Amino acid sequence: MDKNTITGLLIIFAILIGYSFWMTPSSEEMQAKQHIVDSIAQVMRTQDSIAAISRIERQILDSINKAKDAENTATENTDLQSNNATIDRDKLGVFANSSVGEDKTFILESELLKLTVSAKGGKIISVQVKQFQTFDSLPLILFDSAQSNFGITFFANNRIINTNDLYFQPTTEKNIIIAEGNSAQLSMRLYADATDNTFNYDSYIEFLYTLKGSDYMMDFDINFVGMDRYIDKSSSFIDLNWSTDLMREEKTIDRMNGPTVYYKYYQDEVDYLSETSDDEEELLTKVKWASFKHRFFSAVLIADNYFLNGEIKVFNKENPSNPRYLRSVEATLGLPFQPGGNSTIPMSFYFGPNKFKTLKQYNLDLERQIPLGWSLFLLAWINKYAVIPVFNILEGFGWNYGIIILVLTILLKIVLFPIAYKSYVSSAKMRVLKPEIDVLSKKFPKKEDAMKKQQATMSLYKSAGVNPMAGCVPMLLQMPILFAMFRFFPAAFELRQQSFLWAHDLSSYDSILELPFTIPIYGDHVSLFTLLMTVSTILYTKINQELMGSSQQQMPGMKTMMYLMPIMFLGWFNNYASGLSYYYFLANMITFGQMYLIRKSINEDKIRAQIEINKKKKPKKKSNWQKRLEDAAKKKGSNLKK
Repeated sequence: MDKNTITGLLIIFAILIGYSFWMTPSSEEMQAKQHIVDSIAQVMRTQDSIAAISRIERQILDSINKAKDAENTATENTDLQSNNATIDRDKLGVFANSSVGEDKTFILESELLKLTVSAKGGKIISVQVKQFQTFDSLPLILFDSAQSNFGITFFANNRIINTNDLYFQPTTEKNIIIAEGNSAQLSMRLYADATDNTFNYDSYIEFLYTLKGSDYMMDFDINFVGMDRYIDKSSSFIDLNWSTDLMREEKTIDRMNGPTVYYKYYQDEVDYLSETSDDEEELLTKVKWASFKHRFFSAVLIADNYFLNGEIKVFNKENPSNPRYLRSVEATLGLPFQPGGNSTIPMSFYFGPNKFKTLKQYNLDLERQIPLGWSLFLLAWINKYAVIPVFNILEGFGWNYGIIILVLTILLKIVLFPIAYKSYVSSAKMRVLKPEIDVLSKKFPKKEDAMKKQQATMSLYKSAGVNPMAGCVPMLLQMPILFAMFRFFPAAFELRQQSFLWAHDLSSYDSILELPFTIPIYGDHVSLFTLLMTVSTILYTKINQELMGSSQQQMPGMKTMMYLMPIMFLGWFNNYASGLSYYYFLANMITFGQMYLIRKSINEDKIRAQIEINKKKKPKKKSNWQKRLEDAAKKKGSNLKK
């Protein structure tokens, strides 16, 4: 035996002696060390130093691990014995041992999500969406860990068991960090009792979480292993109870996109509870998913097949302890269960942003949580098939979102230009005919001559080849797009925390002045984009009234209302998404430019000459619409005579 071999053996021997003094070994560890000494002696006798050292190292590790396992088991049993007096075994039955334990937490983290799982209940108590922050630059946490409850309720040996307050045991004590493109699992197990002080490790309920490195969707399976002799065989379903408090994430709460519970019936429509008041609903048929929805983020529980039924609720606590509290949400969902043998209930969680493209890829109608005007199919179609695709294309250029809104507005105005042009031409024709209409008004000044005046006016329109409704129809055609934009901009996740000019967040209000007091409806600040929108709308109304002057004389009340509406909306939009006010302001300014160019291009003398030519032509056959209008005028006139 050479000098190095002897030196190596002496060092190992010295380490073992030092370790024994430092750790105050138990009897099991003393036996392991004695076994090591015997092994070393055997090595010295056989002179096979290299192979012997390797064998000794393995034996050291095995012996130490066995000693630690024995010590942990002894400690675990001692803890159970010490807590035995506080356990209500009659109430908890086979899960009595799991009613005591240490409330440890475990981390399951990917590049997108950071999940905190608690040993108590084996549940997710916190979800951080890592790539986003709250409006005040804090980590974005979807729900309050202190108020998070999640568990299943079932019958076991004629006892009602709820797992929310029982202690699960992890299969690993390490926090799990997942690299991009990979996935990992965290298993939390609720073991049945073997005796009053020990567990039956062959019988357990497992919450199995599987998270991918680059996905907001994660698998969640509830596995029942060796539980057939404990869970009542008559059970055909198990209740899953989930409740939490939603926390404030955004600067403002959208009154038409507030925190609430969304749900989807199995192979049917998506619905939701009230976004402003307390509400609850009993779901009597199969359900595909239930979602605790914020304005821009959601926590969704999805069945691989379906939930049998459910009860959902949203309400406001009177005195919440958390200053960031928004609303409380609850869901009880029936899980289909077949007793006997091992079984699995497969589900999924979605924790992430309410972004249309992201939600759409899962083909679960999760995007229906984004309020794009789904109740009016035309608004939804405009947003889904026109606005969102164009918006996404413009995003690809890397422009500021203020520029994207500008370009989007210009494109929309270009598409609508033919409609606008037709409306302006109709207005020009009405202006040309206005002197003749004024003559008819003087000719039939009396109220009882209203029918004659109406007939004469319609005859004039017909002979001149002018349709008085031609200016209204184009405006009506533009209304769906106007309302579609009203729903799109406040709900567009892309605008969240995006700044432009003086606006720090285009999904919230902009403010150039904070008021020392609060004005009812208006608020405690001044939004410049809202002021610009209001002023430009009033100017547009004034110019439009001048263009449509002849028809507006017949509706003086409507004329006043058109001026009052921008003032009324000032209070609403002052607290609304600045991106929407900015869009309406841009639309008004572009409209002014269109009106100027069209008026320059339209020659009213030519229109007047064409009208005179039309008057000389042979009268055309009356259209059905004109006949109905004249019949209505005659009927109205006959009623006046009575």
